[in-house]
Amino acid sequence: MVFDVDLGALAAKIVVFWSHCLPRDDRFGSTLGTSCMTTNFDNSERPTRRLYGDEFTAGFGAPAPAPTFVTRSLPQAELAVTELRVDAPAGRISERFGGTDAYMIAHELRSYRGMEYWEDGRHISTYDLRAGDTTITDLRCELQVRFEVPVHVMLWLVPRTALDALADDANVPRIDGLPHRPGTPFADQTVRHLNLAAIAALHAPEQVNRLFVDHLNLAFASHVAQIYGGMQSTARLIKGGLALWQERRAKEMMAGDLTGSTSLAEIAAACGLSSGYFARAFRKSTGLAPHAWMLSLRVERAMTLLRRPDLSLSEIALACGFADQSHFGRVFTQHTGQSPGTWRRSSI
Repeated sequence: MVFDVDLGALAAKIVVFWSHCLPRDDRFGSTLGTSCMTTNFDNSERPTRRLYGDEFTAGFGAPAPAPTFVTRSLPQAELAVTELRVDAPAGRISERFGGTDAYMIAHELRSYRGMEYWEDGRHISTYDLRAGDTTITDLRCELQVRFEVPVHVMLWLVPRTALDALADDANVPRIDGLPHRPGTPFADQTVRHLNLAAIAALHAPEQVNRLFVDHLNLAFASHVAQIYGGMQSTARLIKGGLALWQERRAKEMMAGDLTGSTSLAEIAAACGLSSGYFARAFRKSTGLAPHAWMLSLRVERAMTLLRRPDLSLSEIALACGFADQSHFGRVFTQHTGQSPGTWRRSSI
């Protein structure tokens, strides 16, 4: 399956979400707090398990490598998104997964029938899902599934510690959790767009900077917390942007590393802020999300270098933090409406 997606356009959709309050979806109003069938959950003696990446997807019979992005911008929480694809399923029950205080949000990329589902060794249900469906599963139970048809799905890991950190960061009450409804899908256009952005980025990681990955994972977690967990919106709480020294420091750090390898958490920490607050305040001050501001800075730097006829386009691309000349050409054209070569000929 090939995904031809404009990452810049999708990033703009993410920015719109991040800075505006979305209306609460009450379809799950009666199920908030519903959890898997385990009781008196205590994970203090359970081994730490990665619920993303190759180690996780191998339990479903998926070949390595499993495309994955991980964000550690929140205290004591790893947010992750993994693409799971099994084209030739063995038809056996998966290894057990879960046993941790977190949620798995699954977004289906293809339709299938007859998914069997177990909690703590008990067969719970068999269900069908369609491409575009999204489900939320509480991972405090030990879970297993079995499928006999090809599966292609995006799996987002959202720990409870991340939900708590988002609430604390916004100075709003913590939520009880997310609704546990495995096999009961819903459609959400914001989730769909975030998944399109994620899979396009996972398939071209060399063209994606660390700021974009952090922003994407934080936006997803914030969305599900607000819409399906009932967390109070943070948009109205941001009355001002960054202080002048914070804005100056953030821009200096980003300008000093055009590759975008400096994480959102590092920049936020230098400003004395949490990652979530910093991302919203930065946009309030500049009109752009951090990763979007970085792309604009790369283009501005490229314009300066394009006036030097002794530099090739590939040299300029690397000097400005782009993955290669092709990546440079696409981003430059999106921002200016002209290819680098055309812009150079009209400017020299």
